[in-house]
Amino acid sequence: MRFAFKTSPQNTTWSDMLSVWQAADDIEIFESGWTFDHFYPIFSDSTGPCLEGWLTMTALAQATRRLRVGNLVTGIHHRHPAVLANMASTLDVISGGRLELGIGAGWNEEESDAYGMELGTPRERSDRFEEACEVLVGLLTQETTTFSGTYYQLKDARNEPKGVQRPHPPICIGGAGEKRTLRTAARFAQHWNFGGGTPEEFAHKRDVLHQHCADIGRDPAEITLSSHVWLGEDGDPQRVAETAAALGEQGLDLAIVYLPPPHTPTVLEPLAEALAPLA
Repeated sequence: MRFAFKTSPQNTTWSDMLSVWQAADDIEIFESGWTFDHFYPIFSDSTGPCLEGWLTMTALAQATRRLRVGNLVTGIHHRHPAVLANMASTLDVISGGRLELGIGAGWNEEESDAYGMELGTPRERSDRFEEACEVLVGLLTQETTTFSGTYYQLKDARNEPKGVQRPHPPICIGGAGEKRTLRTAARFAQHWNFGGGTPEEFAHKRDVLHQHCADIGRDPAEITLSSHVWLGEDGDPQRVAETAAALGEQGLDLAIVYLPPPHTPTVLEPLAEALAPLA
């Protein structure tokens, strides 16, 4: 099993997040670090502080040398996919090929309504997301992209320079909708993220994803399977390791340890020691 960590840029400070990432950059067991892409804090006081995800991720990429960097995940309605493709290519270039492109259909009604970003019905979100994935892959890989959809229209669109990674930065799709999201992941993703839950829930969603892969003739082994694993308020690293091990028995490839605020690098070494036997 492989390991990563996540520091959501909410209810925290830049200096605290930076100290965690710079310390983790020197701890080999952590292969990647992740933020999120929200404008309001989630699952807490939504009036609290929240740093913008892509700018934060870009700064963290510049402050580290080894860690891969990603957002779990960017709501596709936050930015036109052509804009997002340019952002992704540029960050992949300036990070030396370390970007993981995390995307999802979007879900947060509060921030979407406040900012006037149309979220839409679940079906509309899924339709828009599937179109956006096609646009992104086109712009990340082709000289020009022409696309005519319900939500997006492009004509001979360019995105230069392309990122360092070929054919494009790995696409990580987050979400567990069995009919649409997991089908879209089977088509486009190199990495699928399970938001978190029991090993049994993870195994069920894994099986649905694999069936979608079978339906389109894709090898499911091409898709990395990850899940959030929470470090509790008690800071017990052994509980994290036990949860990761249980998920590993169901085929988890990458455990992403969600670090709660206040963010501090002191949690990293104990986590690394607890997780090492599983690596």
